[in-house]
This record gives sequence, C-alpha cells and structure tokens, in this order.
Amino acid sequence: MALPLNKEMTFLKNLIKKIVPRPVWNTAHWLIALAGAVKYKFPSRGLIVIGVTGTNGKSTVVQLLHDIFSGFGLNVASTSTIRFRIKDKIVDNKLKMTMPGRLALQKFLRESADVGCQYAILEVTSEGLKQHRADFINFDCAVLTNVRPEHIESHGSFEKYRAAKEILFGKLKSRKDKTKKISVVNLDDPSVFYYSRYSADQKIGYGLFQENHRPEVKKNFIPESIKFSKNGADFILEGEEYSSPLLGDFNLYNALAALAVARAFEIPAKVIKESLVNFKGAPGRLEVLQKDPFLAAIDYAHTPDALEAVYRVARSFWLSPDVGRLETRRPTSGNGGRLIGVLGATGGGRDKWKRPQLGAIAERFCDEIFLTDEDPYSEDPEHIVKDVSRGIKSKSYKIIMDRRLAIREALQSARAGDAVLITGKGAEKTMMTRFGAMDWDERAVVLEELAKLSKK
Repeated sequence: MALPLNKEMTFLKNLIKKIVPRPVWNTAHWLIALAGAVKYKFPSRGLIVIGVTGTNGKSTVVQLLHDIFSGFGLNVASTSTIRFRIKDKIVDNKLKMTMPGRLALQKFLRESADVGCQYAILEVTSEGLKQHRADFINFDCAVLTNVRPEHIESHGSFEKYRAAKEILFGKLKSRKDKTKKISVVNLDDPSVFYYSRYSADQKIGYGLFQENHRPEVKKNFIPESIKFSKNGADFILEGEEYSSPLLGDFNLYNALAALAVARAFEIPAKVIKESLVNFKGAPGRLEVLQKDPFLAAIDYAHTPDALEAVYRVARSFWLSPDVGRLETRRPTSGNGGRLIGVLGATGGGRDKWKRPQLGAIAERFCDEIFLTDEDPYSEDPEHIVKDVSRGIKSKSYKIIMDRRLAIREALQSARAGDAVLITGKGAEKTMMTRFGAMDWDERAVVLEELAKLSKK
C-alpha cells in the first residue's frame, strides 16, 4: 500500500532551500545535530565508534564487522543501508536513507550504550557527513572502502563528493580518555592519498597489490596469495589461511577491510577466520534465491562500477567454464548459459549521467536485457528507462515498466544453466514513486514468481 506523499511539505522544504542562504541552512543542520547530542547526553562518549564510508561495499563491511566483534563476545550495535542492529535485535532500515537523521542517530547510540554495547559500527555517507548527521559523534576508527563517481549532481563534482567523505577522517581527533584513533584505507583505490593523509594514531592499509603501499601507512594487510573459485576466495595473510564464501574481488576487498579493522582492535585471527567462513553475505548483495534449473539472484548494484562487478561475478563464477577468470568480454553463443539482466535506475534527478552507462554495461555482459522501473521518485519512470536504453546501441532489449512483470518475464525466459540477475533494489523494502513510498520486497517478489513458475 502506498503511503501518502505530503506534497505541501515537500514544496515548502524546497522553497526554503531556495530562499534561505546555504550557510544558514548548514547552521540549522548543525544546531539540530547539537540538540540531538545534548538531548541524548552525548552517547558516543561511552562507545568505541567505527565509521565505514565509501561508494560501494559499506553495508557488507558493517555486517562483517558486527559478526566478527560479536563473535569475539563483544556487545555491538550497527547501522547500515540494510538494517539496524543492537546486540541480537535487528530492525530493517526502511528509511530510504543509509544514515538516520541527526536526532534518530543520537537516539540509536543512546539506546546502544544503555543496553551495554561497547562498540557502534556506523555506515557513513557523503550526504550524511555534509548534512552534519555525524557531528557530535566521537569516531575512534574511520574506514574507506573505495571512491567511485556517485551523487555528482548533488555534490557538484566528483572532487566535492570525495571531499565530503574526507570529513569522517577529519573527525579522528584525540579525546580526554586518550582512546587510540585508527584509520583504515584501501591502498588500491586511486583516491587513497586524500584519506591516508589525515592524522591518526595508527594508519592501516589493505589491498591486493603490494606495489600500492604508501609510506604514511605503517601497517598493511595484503595477502601473500589468493585463489578464487566458485566457492569464494581463499587467501594467505601473515601466514594464516583464510576462506570467504563471497564471490568476486570486490568482496575480497570487503573481507580485507573488515579483517584489518578487527586486527587493529586485537581480535584474534581465529575469531576472524570463523566469522569470515560463516558469513553468507549481506541481505540483497549477490543473494542467490535459486540455483537450479537456472540461477536467480538479486543485488543492490546501482552504480556503474557495482553493476559491472556483479556482472563479472555472474560470467566468471556462475556461467563460465573458466572458473576464476574475471570475464570482461561479451558472451559468445555456445559459451555456457546465458546472463539475463533486469535493471533500471534511480530517479529524483540523481546522477542522470550514469543511466546510459548502466545500459552500456548491461549490453556488454548480458545476453538478454529487461529494463524496468526502480525508484523514480518525482520523475517520470519511463523517461528514466529511456535514459538507460540510450546506452544500449546494438542489442535488443525489452522495456516492461511494471517491475514485477519484468521479473516474471525474465524468469520465464530463463533456460537450464542460465542466470537471472535482478539489480538496483537488493534488500530494500520500499520503492519511491511519484505518489509516495510503496511497499516493495524484491526477495519476496522473486520467490513468489519462482514458485508460480515451478507449478507450471
């Protein structure tokens, strides 16, 4: 059931933004953040707070860290795009924003501290940092996954987007209890310099390539050997053997990020190993819902880099006989099963530049393409889909605006040995339309359609 959209409030908010100067607007955000911290008695002072930022992989790293720390017997709270967790209590994130508002986030930290949590692991976004949602939170550790073009229209440029994420690392300042401040950065990311330059008591790096070490980063976690397979990744680090069931090099980066943080807080390798091998992935992230007779999976990928990464996994580990090779070529007839992609793009004026790129990537990797509605917000969903289709130059595709029908037809078109990959929504529980927020559970929809198909 669609929730009503308060058009009057939306209009008023946009009008205020146009009339009120930006410095005044920023001050208002800051004052709200201060009010939240005062109201809830600065709860982060009683917690060790870890902030995870980046373009892709944040939610997976947060989930992994929560499992590792709790597996060591620590009381942990965490926030992510997917869900909020306080110890064993889990609540789905239905806010349509990764970071809660300033008051809500302080309330979450207060509730976490009051029930005895020692650590809070927060997924931190560029928009949240820019809007002062992380202000008056004492961060003890800042983690960078990667930086790729996103939210360019909102921030004004890639450089401003990157700088917004730097705010988190600037918050690593000493406090009265002399808690050690730790920065953890992806050494292989082209923007790593901008984050590793910030002061910290301990600077830690992780990556896949020894040649990317940085002199200012004194401790590095770079595997001595790596082996990819259909079962995930096995790697050796500091003489210890680790295994992760997650597929793809991007998931290995996520695992290494979590490992680096855990080791920085002196969690034993044995605990990390157990948590990694038992971690089945974050909900809605390359989540396989059926393996036979054809594979069906969902993923949150909504940026060009993320979409290409999950398509590479599909071609390399689900469809290719040459297991472990990250496939970059377009498929040829007779080379295993087909890849069927279902995708759209986010509306609301967000990152229009990426829409044709998403279409071009789908054309490059998919044998069959279904374009559909995703999160149009105030935009005409058909215009969004047409923008995506402009990137598809030489391959046929189908436009089915009803997302359930698009999923249904994609599943019906699949043959034994094929893979159907549905991207853009993942584990989200709402779809933002011109008429408000509509309940939408992609996992449930796919499972329902698979059940109908099995009965035919």
